Parts: sequence; C-alpha cells; structure tokens
Amino acid sequence: MTIDEIIGFVTGFEGVLTVRPGPGDGSPEISWGDTFFYHAPDGVLPERTQPFATIVTKDYPGDEGSRLDRPEVFRVNIAAGREAFVRWTGHAPREAAGDEDFAALDTVLAHPVHGAAGWLAVVCPGQHSGAATRELLARAHHLARARRRRRAGAEAE
Repeated sequence: MTIDEIIGFVTGFEGVLTVRPGPGDGSPEISWGDTFFYHAPDGVLPERTQPFATIVTKDYPGDEGSRLDRPEVFRVNIAAGREAFVRWTGHAPREAAGDEDFAALDTVLAHPVHGAAGWLAVVCPGQHSGAATRELLARAHHLARARRRRRAGAEAE
C-alpha cells in the first residue's frame, strides 16, 4: 500500500477530516509531510481530540524504533481499540511484549511509543498486512465516530 492509497481509503469513510501539515499553516515543522485523520463531519478540526489514525514519514524524537529514516519507509498508526490491540499483539496494551521488532515491515505491531494507550502500528503495509491495515483503519474510524456521537449526546443533556 502506498501513502496515497491509504489516504484514499480513509477519506472514503463518512465524516473524515484529513490534515496534512505543511509550510505556512502554523503547524510544527516536524509534522510536515505527515497525515492525521479525524472524525469531523463538520470539517472543523476537533478540539481536545486525538486523530484516530496517522501516517508518519519520519522518526520523531523519542520514537525512533520503527527506523523511519530508511528510504521510502513510513508508518501507519491506528487507534483501533483494546479488543483489536489484544487480537493483533496477543497482550493487553499496558503489558509489554518485550520482543517486538518495531522496524519490521508489513507487520501489525503495538505502537513503539503509544502501544500502552492501545495504538497499533504498521510500517509499510503491504501484501501481508494490507487487509489487516484496512480493517483496523475502518475499526478506528468506527470508534472515533461513536465517541463523537457520545460526546455530542452528553453535551446536549
């Protein structure tokens, strides 16, 4: 899967706001070239809400385990929920497996930094993990949409 294929897939979901930071938009330079997906049917970046998935194209400080400094290597980060996390990693989010190779390509893994929060990661999804990546992205979108609806209902009360 290419970055553009992933973006095309995710933007096909209802109410997705895709944010691609770049020069001149006020975003931190380190985020330029990366992609952030939010459930925002009104097209407005939600306040105090994390994206449900991201695509990162470079190592961030403290997050070098995936070795995104290799040519044409990127990582998809997915908040697909605890159930999906356990299914794909075999352990609860706060339980470290200890033997994961976060630089492995085309493999669903716990996120090297945000795994404890239940995030999954796939470095260069392809033949082995492409279907799983699409499934997890759809799950993450579903959870983000449900969370937004719950919050909207709570605000209406």
